[in-house]
Amino acid sequence: MRPIEIRPGIYWVGVNDRLTQLFEGLWPIGAEGVSYNSYLITDEKNVLIDLAKAVKTDEFFDQIEEIIPISKLDYVVINHMEPDHTGVLSLFKRMAPNATILISDKGLKMLQAYYHIDSNVKVVKDGEELSLGKKNLKFFYTPFVHWPETMMTYETTNKILFSCDGFGGYGALRGTIFDDECQDKEFYIKEMLRYYANIVATFSRNVLKAIEKLQSLEIEIVAPSHGLIWRKEPSMVINLYKQWAEYALKPAEKAVTLIYGSMYGNTERVMSSILNGLTKSGVPVEVYNVTETHVSYILASLWKNRGVVIGAPTYEGSLFPPMEDVLRIASVKHVQNKTTMVFGSYGWSGGASRRIKEIVEPLKWEIVEIFDFQGGPTEETLKKAEELGYSFGKRILEQE
Repeated sequence: MRPIEIRPGIYWVGVNDRLTQLFEGLWPIGAEGVSYNSYLITDEKNVLIDLAKAVKTDEFFDQIEEIIPISKLDYVVINHMEPDHTGVLSLFKRMAPNATILISDKGLKMLQAYYHIDSNVKVVKDGEELSLGKKNLKFFYTPFVHWPETMMTYETTNKILFSCDGFGGYGALRGTIFDDECQDKEFYIKEMLRYYANIVATFSRNVLKAIEKLQSLEIEIVAPSHGLIWRKEPSMVINLYKQWAEYALKPAEKAVTLIYGSMYGNTERVMSSILNGLTKSGVPVEVYNVTETHVSYILASLWKNRGVVIGAPTYEGSLFPPMEDVLRIASVKHVQNKTTMVFGSYGWSGGASRRIKEIVEPLKWEIVEIFDFQGGPTEETLKKAEELGYSFGKRILEQE
């Protein structure tokens, strides 16, 4: 993509990444891609806000050069030190040795650790302002959105919030950078939720603090480091992040995530009966086979739904390992406050449901039903499973 002017003298100069398969080496983006959004402001002083991962380096620098020579840059703002935002920094310093790096106080130590840079660096304070001429920047510390050194930068004359990881999402930009020109906004909202659950959810309390800190600002454009730029509905994307962050503190949507795994089809047969019951109850349901679906996608569903149904067989006296992996990651990401039903087949002794309890009860998951059965299900087992699914669905819908 070519540079795109957002407002007079303010440009998007980012790149799309459709090559990386795993974001942070963990989360699949091979099909969806991701953008690394960088922003160039030209004025009496020229500034680059955030950089990019060290992919498509030539394309990244060529875009800047279409507007001004890189050597003419006076400042580069590092809102966040993670290498998907700073991977080209060492090369940038060789191309623009006189540019001053603007960074938070906690970012300074990381800058030295990652890139061994300590010259032409200025620490900006929380709330500090910088005049560029006609335009003006103001810096806001937003720790743990999503690293401790993270800050956001606000351009006061055009009312643009350069929000870094905040309000960002997966998904390469498909022909436009703006929300009002996007033909598939639902794709980006869905990928934003997955990004939130994968990357930001652990720090939900910090997200709420950041939103509260920024609430006095008049924001006309939200320009994150990943995903669409929101100029038509900037408040919508902020409110979505606020809504998702609040799920860490209180029950989420009245819907159910059904996750299951099956070794020989017995647990899966009962899952189908439970699913029938859930569907008849009228509760929205999302179904995932943990042996086929990456936990990245499951996390997004777990985060937004208050009901969770877990179906897994006993494996060697404990829990089916793929299910253990999913629940362990859910624990790491602090997926809390769920109403839960557990079921599964066992051979000679149980153990799966006991292990599930050990994992999820510290997360404040209330287990309201455990339905273990030996071997293959009978017609009576399948009938009871459907009844339990129906009752569980009604319970979720009737909650406050």
